[in-house]
Amino acid sequence: MALLIFLIFGLVVGALARFIVPGRENGGWILSLAFGVAGAYLGGYLGQLLGFQRTNQPMGFVMSLVGAVLLVIAYHAFTRRTAS
Repeated sequence: MALLIFLIFGLVVGALARFIVPGRENGGWILSLAFGVAGAYLGGYLGQLLGFQRTNQPMGFVMSLVGAVLLVIAYHAFTRRTAS
């Protein structure tokens, strides 16, 4: 059940990240889910690295969103570079 909740959380975070970062993606909701889940891990790692979060604390929504936004920006940079 926790995995299902985490995947739903990832979908919400990924959709918000794609809404915040302008541009067009062709991946649909599966790509949003991947950005959200990976962003949650990246945000948790960055939060611990920068001292915002301690070990064994649940990942915060804000840091998960920051991680997902960074991934969407990187995705845009990569797809623009390969399309040119």
